[in-house]
Amino acid sequence: MFTGIVTTTGKIITVDDRGDRVLRVGCDWPCGEIPIGASIAHSGICLTVISRYDHSFEVAASAETVNVTTLGQWCEGDVINLERALCLGDELGGHMVSGHVDGLATVKSIIPVSDSHEVLFEAPVELAGFIAKKGSITLDGVSLTVNEIKGVDFSVNVIKHSWEVTTLGQITVGQKLNMEIDMLARYVARLSDYQRVR
Repeated sequence: MFTGIVTTTGKIITVDDRGDRVLRVGCDWPCGEIPIGASIAHSGICLTVISRYDHSFEVAASAETVNVTTLGQWCEGDVINLERALCLGDELGGHMVSGHVDGLATVKSIIPVSDSHEVLFEAPVELAGFIAKKGSITLDGVSLTVNEIKGVDFSVNVIKHSWEVTTLGQITVGQKLNMEIDMLARYVARLSDYQRVR
């Protein structure tokens, strides 16, 4: 489990597509201390550490992950958001995030508002109903609050700190971001469906 509070960014050092896609990621963590098998969110995608070095680690992604996220487009030199998994007792600063991407949101506009940026996204049609005004959404691993929603479009406000310390400050119109809907919305929808068919 994660919170959507990005603690650092990492740079992709190598990409190996023989079999599962294996990424070597460099960052400022003491990577040699990361346990093999640890879960780390990579721009919102939960991946398992398979090897580690002093200043980098490797993770593997299956074909399914490559197909349904932006990971298949990542190349050497790309920068991604990183978050280690929650430990008991850690501060829950964002919201509960699983690291299981539901779909891709497309950037429609970026408008500076004082020190912040208002970003308008288009959600996949099948996911739009899970997004609620003032609810939580995860975009490229960053926990954000939904400002407004109209049809399949929704907007978020990104404060200066988040804009500067995550990859959100580099996004462009037309770009697709990994999107995870609020876990509570997912289970409420499932319960409603179940009650209707009983």
